[in-house]
Amino acid sequence: MADVVRIGLVLPDVMGTYGDGGNAVVLRQRLHLRGIAAEIVAITLADPVPESLDLYTLGGAEDYAQRLATKHLLRHPGLQRAAARGAPVLAICAAIQVLGHWYETSAGERVDGVGLLDVTTSPQESRSIGEVASTPLPEGLTEPLTGFENHRGGTVLGSAARPLAAVTKGAGNRAGDGYDGAVQGSVVATYLHGPCLARNPQLADHLLAQVVGPLAPLDLPEVTLLRRERLAAPRRV
Repeated sequence: MADVVRIGLVLPDVMGTYGDGGNAVVLRQRLHLRGIAAEIVAITLADPVPESLDLYTLGGAEDYAQRLATKHLLRHPGLQRAAARGAPVLAICAAIQVLGHWYETSAGERVDGVGLLDVTTSPQESRSIGEVASTPLPEGLTEPLTGFENHRGGTVLGSAARPLAAVTKGAGNRAGDGYDGAVQGSVVATYLHGPCLARNPQLADHLLAQVVGPLAPLDLPEVTLLRRERLAAPRRV
């Protein structure tokens, strides 16, 4: 591990619609609270994507911004190279679609994706909007996941990807599917906004532990209160 953990905030200028840049801030702060130096490296459309960072986060976007992000990541494949060596990648909402094989726009145009996830996405008849709660499936994650979804895309997982969680409230990947997100290699993807890692500290530490090793728990009463409130929140659409 380097002296300073470098957290890549990928394309916040086009993939930061729902405050998902906060995930990088949460990762940095949870390291700082443990006395571990960390910095956020913002990667915009003006920058190539470096492959040397320790972990990466990507957020949500609308159709046009999503296409810009896809083109940039294909032109500058540093993220793909980083994932290939095992660097953790957190992909939120539209980023699931961008990292998949292909996604269809609301106009029905199919766009080739980055190919890090064995998923495809097509428009649903109606948007999935509201609070989500789910039970995580990967080993080592034991606490319910919570977040807010707002997407029209319906994502289907192929055989190489496995779902992140079983949905107990909300839609998740697509209405009626019963699952949210995808896990494949070092990539963890979910439709949860919030920001996701502010609402799910165990998931944040799960990603960080892959970089710095086992982490002692943090006692943050305000985070515990936030989780209790959000898990109990009704789903309003």
